[in-house]
Amino acid sequence: MFPILETKRLVLRELVEGDAADLLKCFSDPDVLRYYGQTPLTNTDQVKQIIRNFSKSFEEKHGIKWGIEWKGKEGIIGTIGFQEWSHEHKRAELSYALFPKYWGKGYATEAVSKVISYGFKELELTRIGAIVFIENKASNKLLINLGFKKEGILRNYMYQNDVSFDTNLYSLLQ
Repeated sequence: MFPILETKRLVLRELVEGDAADLLKCFSDPDVLRYYGQTPLTNTDQVKQIIRNFSKSFEEKHGIKWGIEWKGKEGIIGTIGFQEWSHEHKRAELSYALFPKYWGKGYATEAVSKVISYGFKELELTRIGAIVFIENKASNKLLINLGFKKEGILRNYMYQNDVSFDTNLYSLLQ
């Protein structure tokens, strides 16, 4: 059963095909994708396939992706989750994205904190990693504020619009 997580202001829930329009808006927005390492999504069929892939990944215990919404209000304001989830090595990689109009209001910190707690307590992870574009000052600051340690720089690690970027590699240990 897919876990539903709640914070003071947010509900983190399973993404469903009905979220395709919101996700398309989010992941076709150049501001969102500037530091995401993904080409823009172009249609709802493409998004629905991605949602099915998220569901399969959860069923196979390789990853988990939540939709972020406000309590009492329908509609996704972003996503958060783990990929590269390894039971054997008790680790996973964290990723998250919010619509720009929700940036700087503490929603990412709230959602990331809850997912970290879930990862350590329920998934029994001992390491949570994150890879962040060096230029993404807000995400770098957020992770450091939550106790992540910078382990190094991955040179030419991600591409955005056919341009390579260096990324910071972070980890948080239980």
